[in-house]
Amino acid sequence: MWRSQAQQPVPFEVAGPPAHSPQTEQPARQTEKEQFALARHQMVQRDLRGRDITDKRVLDVMGRVPRHRFVPAELANEAYDDHPLPIGKGQTISQPYIVALMTQLVGCKPGSRALDIGTGSGYQAAVLAELCKEVYSIEIVRPLADTARKRLAELGYKNIEVRSGDGYRGWPKHAPFDVIIVAAAPDHVPQPLIDQLAPGGRLVIPVGRFFQELLLIEKQKDGTVRRKSVTAVSFVPMTGEARE
Repeated sequence: MWRSQAQQPVPFEVAGPPAHSPQTEQPARQTEKEQFALARHQMVQRDLRGRDITDKRVLDVMGRVPRHRFVPAELANEAYDDHPLPIGKGQTISQPYIVALMTQLVGCKPGSRALDIGTGSGYQAAVLAELCKEVYSIEIVRPLADTARKRLAELGYKNIEVRSGDGYRGWPKHAPFDVIIVAAAPDHVPQPLIDQLAPGGRLVIPVGRFFQELLLIEKQKDGTVRRKSVTAVSFVPMTGEARE
């Protein structure tokens, strides 16, 4: 798995040049909200559009979701840099490019049902929620799941359900899924996730123990499966049943 706008004090009136005199005009000071919005825009232009992220819906969402709300407060100023950040409990939030790439690969549609394995901070779930009808997210570390659930609710997401548990076997109750994104690396592709993929659906998952590759798995209408290696990646290992 790879944070208010301060109110400025009203100044006292003082004698001096007229208020609109060129000598006294100063550039408007950016609010924190504006600073983060600018950082998001720059991230999209530099690290996403500037590379191979071409899906307009994905670019729009990445430019809208407040990633700084999904990282520890002391790391907020790094939220839009293109690298992973620690979120506690030995887990990380993926770099923005990887989130965008995985989202682009699965090809979300407005009516899609998505499964997000490895909730972490909830950022990937939020991105998916902007593009899909329903998002079901599983996190094996309960404190992270609880925090992500609360954060997503505070941000107004109503189409995301988060639970704590082992994502290896997916979420059969809500299957099949049109989209599955896995943000932790097993050393093989869990068969239950393939089984829960809808015909025409796509699964993106990092696979490997020491050297990992990002795989795109597509289930054809007839049920056959196609696999494609996309790129080398580095994710935290999948724990739970995947390690047995």
